[in-house]
Amino acid sequence: MLIDKNSSIPLYIQLYNSIKNMIDTDQLKEGEKLPSIRSLAKKLNVNNITVVNAYKLLEKEGYVFSIKGSGTYVKYGTYDETVYLEDNRDIQLMAEGVLPISKDSINFASVSPSPDLFPIEEFKQSLIEVLDRDKAKAFVYPEINGYEPFRRSISHFLSIHYNMDVDKDQVVIISGGQQGIDIISKILISHGDYIFVENPTYSAAIASFKSRGANIIGIPILEDGIDIDLLNEYVKKYKPKFLYMMTNYQSPTTYSYSEEKKKELIKLSEKHNFYIIEDDFLTDLNYDHQVKLPLKSIDDSDRVIYIKSFSKIFMPGLRIGFMTVPKNLFPSIIRAKHTSDISSSGFLQRSFDLYLRKGYWKKHMETIKKVYADKYSIMIKELEKLNKYNITFHEPKGGLSVWIKLPREIDAIDLYDECIKNNVAIVPGKIFFLDEETYYNYIRLSFGDVSNDEIIEGIRIIENNIKKKYTKNSNKYIPFI
Repeated sequence: MLIDKNSSIPLYIQLYNSIKNMIDTDQLKEGEKLPSIRSLAKKLNVNNITVVNAYKLLEKEGYVFSIKGSGTYVKYGTYDETVYLEDNRDIQLMAEGVLPISKDSINFASVSPSPDLFPIEEFKQSLIEVLDRDKAKAFVYPEINGYEPFRRSISHFLSIHYNMDVDKDQVVIISGGQQGIDIISKILISHGDYIFVENPTYSAAIASFKSRGANIIGIPILEDGIDIDLLNEYVKKYKPKFLYMMTNYQSPTTYSYSEEKKKELIKLSEKHNFYIIEDDFLTDLNYDHQVKLPLKSIDDSDRVIYIKSFSKIFMPGLRIGFMTVPKNLFPSIIRAKHTSDISSSGFLQRSFDLYLRKGYWKKHMETIKKVYADKYSIMIKELEKLNKYNITFHEPKGGLSVWIKLPREIDAIDLYDECIKNNVAIVPGKIFFLDEETYYNYIRLSFGDVSNDEIIEGIRIIENNIKKKYTKNSNKYIPFI
């Protein structure tokens, strides 16, 4: 890393160019950790801020990523938003960063769709038509809560598809589901407040709640939804601000709520005056033709804040979604949204509005449901071959993942390590639990970004690694063949 202090080019730009060149020429490898800010500044005899600015620019340009408390790393060509596993196997770092996946890996870690399913042509037509129709207006700031015709389209979409009666003026456009969670955290959580979550649950939501100083109580989720009896007991004891939950194909368990439990949740929220944050991105992906509706569809008292991301099953990089907001919270939500990013992209909102109005979304969902239903069937069929190793799993009949319980003799982190060596990426389940040490033998396998052949080959590799560990730890239970 060379810099010239006599050059007119700012030092941080020189350092940025030097590191960028080392990455481009493979002198710095994917996943390699860069020197710490202090050590590099000392080595180059420059101010710390020079290194900070260079690293920030590299991160902005997509060359590196940072993990709080760990350092800065060269970015992988393919990566998932879920986890990053350091050599010290610090589970907290896994939840805060990204999981490195080599380009040749079979990727069971990502719940994002395969790029070859992205509806490029249809969306391109929407983009072009919006540019022709609106010209420069396409790039002006929309209202903070979102482009008004788009909010109207979403209101209609919710009525037609989910039996929801939500006025367009209660819809706020957001840049993906995570922004919705962050905004709600800002306005509803004061330091020391209690909030409830399903256990296990989405780790990034936990991180957001913790950042606001919340006391987080995990309540076990059963195959038909959260443990209602325990919830009822805890509500009286802790008086929570809200419950964060996923009604259909919950992440990571893939469980869906029964109608009875959905009704009980609404009753409890009314009786004890707490909100319910419903995070939804997979309701549409059902494979058994049984219509599943969000909790919001039976919310008559405006207690449910419904968050839906289109990104995950559309195009993840698009970062577009919405949330429905109770009228009494609307002013606070708008202020928080404005301080977050002023407003979400008006051009993308106009384009996606047209995409919805032309019926492209419905066509896209019909296409990918057929593809994913096939992948799901293959995944279940291959997993059934592992029953002889005392493995159990839930059949969700929808979503993009399968939640698997390993034999108690096998630690999911150890299995993760072995699979990575064989170019198969899985997610250890313990990162989703609040009491992670108790639940060491769960994994989540997702089939969003794998081919049918990769599913078969990937499960075969996982089986080989399980077989080695299972035989070593409990060989007396292995069938003699």
